[in-house]
Amino acid sequence: MTPEHCAELLREADPDRFASVMAAEPRDRPRLATLYAANLEIARAALASAEPLISQMRLQWWTDQIAAIAAGRHPATHEVLTPLAAAWGAEIAPLADLVEARVRDALREPFETPSEVITHIDGCTGTVMRLAAAACGFSATELVRDQARGAGLASWLGAYPQLRALNLGLFSDSPDGLAAIAQTGIAALDSARAAAGSVPRRAAPALYAGAGARRKLAAAARGEIIEIPGFSRNLSYLALSLLGRWQG
Repeated sequence: MTPEHCAELLREADPDRFASVMAAEPRDRPRLATLYAANLEIARAALASAEPLISQMRLQWWTDQIAAIAAGRHPATHEVLTPLAAAWGAEIAPLADLVEARVRDALREPFETPSEVITHIDGCTGTVMRLAAAACGFSATELVRDQARGAGLASWLGAYPQLRALNLGLFSDSPDGLAAIAQTGIAALDSARAAAGSVPRRAAPALYAGAGARRKLAAAARGEIIEIPGFSRNLSYLALSLLGRWQG
């Protein structure tokens, strides 16, 4: 139960965030690794069962444990929660916003409008990226919001067939609605890029949008879903590690 163990959990399940941890300064890695592993566990809890009540109970467990950490109490012993508490202490309290946002996934209800999707992404990816940026000494609220929105929408659209199968897509399944979501993501990444001069090198891993984020959004705007080839992924990770390139 260490940050290194948390990083290994990410290697296969969330390679983009694993790359972010590896590209971060050593002092920031424990917080990023434990945060991203907790994000993975919370997302899994939300989809643990087709029965919403069971998934909600698992999410409530996370809410209770985060509240315990925030109050200075010892949480339950757990392979991710224990190192998370050690790395973050009470500063992890905002992670409760992520758990709250994931309740929507547990309910298995489709989104009525693109704006509902954007709100959901802000609660999920937005919460995680705000904490990650803080862990790396950066707190430009609007830039982080925009970068997280673009990154999150790229991931959501890239996984749309799987989400739709779980009843978590758009209710109308409208191509125009999906294209509008993609355009919102592109605009968000563009807005973050315009303010890139304010980002210190240390914060780059926290703001990484993921391999091929902009390409995924551009494809979704055309009504397509693409896979990012392994070579392109590795090149993106190398650019993050060597050049601090975090933009989508």
